Amino acid sequence: MIAELLRINSEKPEQDLLRYAAEKLTRGCVVAIPTDTLYGLAADPFNLSAVDEIYRVKGRPEARALPILVNSVDMASVMALDVPRNFHRLAETFWPGPLTIVVDASHQVPLKVTANTKRVALRWPKNEVVARLIKEFGGPITGTSANLSGYPSCSTAEEVMEQLGKRVPLVIDTGDTKASLPSTIVELHGREWKIGREGAITEAEIDDALGGEGALA
Repeated sequence: MIAELLRINSEKPEQDLLRYAAEKLTRGCVVAIPTDTLYGLAADPFNLSAVDEIYRVKGRPEARALPILVNSVDMASVMALDVPRNFHRLAETFWPGPLTIVVDASHQVPLKVTANTKRVALRWPKNEVVARLIKEFGGPITGTSANLSGYPSCSTAEEVMEQLGKRVPLVIDTGDTKASLPSTIVELHGREWKIGREGAITEAEIDDALGGEGALA
């Protein structure tokens, strides 16, 4: 079976189409979605069979925690344990946007989602389709990159179809994300932080937002 390509207006997403995609997520399916950086794979992070399906779609299990996409700081806070102050400083500065913040996971986050690290990677993308899809679904969704393991990330639905068209049932198409860089990953450990991956936001911008404090070598 070839994936269904669902074209959605990026600025004014059609509610019936979002509801259709949300129903797929509710049934445990993995859906390819656009973000404000590259295309990602959305699934219900609390459905362990759906999490397993993400690993199958990508071609191998990942050693890193699955990114979780949210549409508010409050939703992110529920997924985190003892949210540090610098989390809020980063969220206020860069969310919604291309920043993934890694913190200790709350007890409600499945251990499998954290890749047995008890750490969770949270992001609020600046993307209306993602925000509305999360609202329609009624909770956070996964957001790992929509590509086969070891293959290039995808900025268009066509690229997703080429790699994953026979592995997922649905690909949401809002056109080219026009992004060449992934989100920046910042790992927080109490008051200290370090860059896990420098992407669309520079390390200097992170340092400035945190007042030049707490950087780990």
